[in-house]
Amino acid sequence: MHRIFFFIAFVFWGHQLTAQVTETQPPFNIKTVTFTQNTNNVYPFFRLGEPFQFSFDDLYGNEEDYYFTVTHYNYNWTPSDLAKAEYISGIDNQRIQDYENSFNTLQLYSHYRLNFPNNFCQLTKSGNYLLSIYNSTRDLIFSKKFVVYEELTEVPMQIKRSRTGSDNKKMHNVEFSIKSTSLIFQNPMQNIKVILFQNGKWNNCIVNVKPQYTIGNDLIFRYNQETQFFAGNEYLYFDNKEIRAATNTIAKVDSNSGLYNTFLYTDSPRKNKGYTFFPDVNGNFQPRNLIAQNNDVEADYTWVYFSLFAPEYAANSNIYVTGMFNNNVLNSENKMEYNTEKGIFQKAILIKQGFNNYDYTLTDGKQKVDAANDIDGNYYETENNYTALVYYRANGERYDRIIGKGDANSTNITN
Repeated sequence: MHRIFFFIAFVFWGHQLTAQVTETQPPFNIKTVTFTQNTNNVYPFFRLGEPFQFSFDDLYGNEEDYYFTVTHYNYNWTPSDLAKAEYISGIDNQRIQDYENSFNTLQLYSHYRLNFPNNFCQLTKSGNYLLSIYNSTRDLIFSKKFVVYEELTEVPMQIKRSRTGSDNKKMHNVEFSIKSTSLIFQNPMQNIKVILFQNGKWNNCIVNVKPQYTIGNDLIFRYNQETQFFAGNEYLYFDNKEIRAATNTIAKVDSNSGLYNTFLYTDSPRKNKGYTFFPDVNGNFQPRNLIAQNNDVEADYTWVYFSLFAPEYAANSNIYVTGMFNNNVLNSENKMEYNTEKGIFQKAILIKQGFNNYDYTLTDGKQKVDAANDIDGNYYETENNYTALVYYRANGERYDRIIGKGDANSTNITN
């Protein structure tokens, strides 16, 4: 009986240890959570040793004390076997000391910044990381994934149209190889894994891509279906750097609720309408106030009213407004609601003023992105950024290193 009990306990404990970690989404008062370099919002992929910054706003504006921890994870987001002292030089679990309050804004907030490396710690290993933010009572407030990589390989990439006739006009295929003069790959079919990203998004990335074949020490990836993404369409945008003015995308502005309200023109599905050149920044955003000197604390918050005239989707209640401004999160705060009287989907989201890309994301009943039936269609002409992260664990190593990163853009797509 005791043996059975210990066996069950061991299995349960082992399952807990190997469970994949997920991000904890921030509460309503935490906004504009982003990683930056040189004041620009970037995808959270950083070369080992290079500086980057993490920032967010707290709408309570009460200068709350926040603390941070950094945890290392394996390729599949299970905890790695490394002790904290093995991947951090210094200590974490320290208070974020760089913050300031908003200035000349209707919405009060405190803006927090955390630099890496900082006075407390420096990351010494490549791999997957989870940055967790706690309050003064050590309650977890939210967490964000980011990646640190080494440049030990070259990863030349090329974006091509699908070789399948039915997918030729709507999908992008990522072809690439991995080359290294400093590493001799050991058992690459087992030890090498690749993750592919489209515009830096985690919700539709392609995981566990293995080499198709090898030529000497070069690893070749020339799949078709295994490395294909639905191309989507160009992002929509609005720019309210002058928060009181209407523009070609903003129908009207008021401040009747005590904060600014920005009403966008009603959008309609672009599916089956053909591709139209519409330059975007692939989902990115940039907080800015036209008359401000410091956009971090002088850009105001506004309720942005999105509307979508799509009666053909009336029976589908799984449409979300997404972009880097909300980290492409699929939750109730970003989920649209159907107004039966007006026949349109609507959603109001509190967003920091500036230039914002956004799109409408359709999901199935299991919260999985339904890219095949994208509301705005899929067109091979769409310009997207693609990223490949190369994970490698040599025989005898205790953690998954990221030994290279490849980037490509579909502007130069070929057949």
